[in-house]
Amino acid sequence: MGQIVFIPRELDPNEPRVAASPETVKRLAGLGFDVIVEKGAGLGSRIPDQDFAAVGAAIGTAADAKKADVVLKVRRPTDAELKGYKPGAAVIAIMDPYGNDAAVAAMAKAGITAFSMEFMPRITRAQVMDVLSSQANLAGYQAVIDAASEYDRALPMMMTAAGTVPAAKTFIMGVGVAGLQAIATARRLGAVVTATDVRPAVKEQVQSLGAKFLAVEDEEFKAAETAGGYAKEMSKEYQAKQAALTAEHIAKQDIVITTALIPGRPAPKLVSAAMVASMKPGSVIVDLAVERGGNVEGAVPGRVVTTENGVKIVGHLNVPGRVAASASLLYAKNLYAFLETMVDKATKQLAIKRDDELVKATMLTDGGKVVHPNFAKAAEEPRTEPAAIPATTMVADAADAKPAAKKKASAKPKGTA
Repeated sequence: MGQIVFIPRELDPNEPRVAASPETVKRLAGLGFDVIVEKGAGLGSRIPDQDFAAVGAAIGTAADAKKADVVLKVRRPTDAELKGYKPGAAVIAIMDPYGNDAAVAAMAKAGITAFSMEFMPRITRAQVMDVLSSQANLAGYQAVIDAASEYDRALPMMMTAAGTVPAAKTFIMGVGVAGLQAIATARRLGAVVTATDVRPAVKEQVQSLGAKFLAVEDEEFKAAETAGGYAKEMSKEYQAKQAALTAEHIAKQDIVITTALIPGRPAPKLVSAAMVASMKPGSVIVDLAVERGGNVEGAVPGRVVTTENGVKIVGHLNVPGRVAASASLLYAKNLYAFLETMVDKATKQLAIKRDDELVKATMLTDGGKVVHPNFAKAAEEPRTEPAAIPATTMVADAADAKPAAKKKASAKPKGTA
């Protein structure tokens, strides 16, 4: 019997995604694994048990986790789930460790080797494993769909015998992977789109998608990007200038979508209550950063709020999960691609290379200890300011590695961002 990969049903009732697809189960079997999928694991993503069984998976129960050498999940395991894993098992998921030191310590205590997929380095060989990009891409798409469903008018300009319907003015704040896809989707639906970001490199990408770029383009703006391609936190002076420019612009918009995140920090406030109050009745704001504190004053996680002046602020949680059938297929491929790098092709056994750059970047716990450099010290001392690495599955604040990002931005027919 080969080593066992277990795919559980996610316990969080707000998590419809699953960590495998029939395609990846088939490929896992090709690597030499025996795959057990918990009954009902894929139903939230429109994958019935028989589809997994048809490609060789056994349909099991939560108790089968005890046998597993590898557990593939969407969300970090709960304490109850950890009790069902055998020590030494590799558990790969979106771990969301920032601010959850106790949960990270619990994984170390359970003896599992835990990998955090959102820490995957943005290098060429890891692009196929980049869960932030795969999930944020869909979040950007869904944000526009959610905005359109709340906006009680048509998005494209329509010229009819009875008169002209004007195009909806849509403003995207934060042009990472989610922002680029939001631009592309809004443009396809016929909206007039503008976008802003503190990184000068994205201006060309915005324009290549047919949108206009809005920013205070001073000297600070020209230097506003980290070596890893993420947004820097800007000075108070720049923020004030940018806020004045965007405040004037937002007052004229029908739809605003915010996606801005600073790695390792709470989401920056971009849209004030005064800006919301300046918008027309019936306008819609979608806050994709609501799970990290939100970009919009007045946004409420998990709710659509209507303000006194008739503006709707959309704060849906787990936006990629709102298109779970698509999100799961992409996430499953991300996981498979990563796991494949840790399999010895000759022996068909799991062989974790602890000196591999992908392993070093993503391994949180191993051998009963917290091993990730950004958390190992916190496990021994009082927690300090988190390091600046991506900490969200909702929005990837940087575009992919630059050559790929440029390619994506110009690939309009394929609809990728």
